[in-house]
Amino acid sequence: HLSRYWLNPNIEDFEAFAKETAKISKIYQSARELKDSHGTHVVSCDEKTGIQALERIAPTKPAAPGQIEKREFEYTRHGTVCLIANLDVATGKLISPTLGQTRNEEDFANHILRTVAMDPKAKWIFVLDQLNTHMSESLVRLVNKKCHLKSELGLKGHSGILKTMDSRRKFLATPAHRIQFVYTPKHCSWMNQIEIWFGVLARRLLRRGSFPSTDDLTHRINKFIDYFNDTLAKPFRWNFNGIPLRA
Repeated sequence: HLSRYWLNPNIEDFEAFAKETAKISKIYQSARELKDSHGTHVVSCDEKTGIQALERIAPTKPAAPGQIEKREFEYTRHGTVCLIANLDVATGKLISPTLGQTRNEEDFANHILRTVAMDPKAKWIFVLDQLNTHMSESLVRLVNKKCHLKSELGLKGHSGILKTMDSRRKFLATPAHRIQFVYTPKHCSWMNQIEIWFGVLARRLLRRGSFPSTDDLTHRINKFIDYFNDTLAKPFRWNFNGIPLRA
């Protein structure tokens, strides 16, 4: 019997939940039009942490007629890498990926900075979850500078826009900003299209791979991204309309 873990969101206000999810769905469904008509980039963004460089102690025996693939059970661990990835919703391609050892506040802000530098005058809409690094002081300062807002930011934990995570999130989610962040509801990361692509990466590369080092793992992930963009990439068909199912 097959099973999988599932986390049901604790929805206190179904009307507000439907409004939030419908907004994200509308953004996804409008991504191509926004790109073609306005030059707006709609990007689904998140981190895949703890990707292990596992090396099998014996080579894998490939599948043959009448024979299944045989993978060695034992392996050696060579460390982990973290991937911060962007899915261009309009094209289905991965853009400006970041591979490194950590995914802290500075790492994520630098990732966003490199991404928007690809088209420095365009509007960017990032869809992401409510991880604290996605609402950080560094990100607020980046948006304030790159959007030429000159807002009084205050002091983190004490006053102004920087005071709390909620105040920072409201600032970052402002539609009028050239760089805008749209957040999925709590426990609704499944609404983030990049999670679908992470599943593709796991199935096509990571599960069957044998990686002798983190450098090799990084190289092969980058090569897979190039291959995916050249041969497999296409927009995901998004059918969810924002209306939650009820018993």
